Amino acid sequence: MDLKDATLMFLSESAGYPAVASIARSAYDQLAAGGDIDYRVLDDLIGEASGKGVLRDLRRKYSPVAYEAMIQPILQEIGRNKPIRSQRPPVAPENDPLTAASWPR
Repeated sequence: MDLKDATLMFLSESAGYPAVASIARSAYDQLAAGGDIDYRVLDDLIGEASGKGVLRDLRRKYSPVAYEAMIQPILQEIGRNKPIRSQRPPVAPENDPLTAASWPR
């Protein structure tokens, strides 16, 4: 299943959830028009679907293989494009050994 088909499945399965359906419609329309889609739209789609119970409903309704086929294209696209934020606290410039004027002895 490709990304466009996955968003179409979310659109058809979220008819009872207007917020999810709206995001899925937007994503599908962008992909159907041949455009790229911002990872934030897909991230919102997964988040809203999770919050409203759509993912749980999909898991119950379909086999594990079908469920994974629906969500994986979306999750992979998010994973490919979403920036990774560091968990480390920032280093003060004066303490950064790579930019220090001299090496400590």
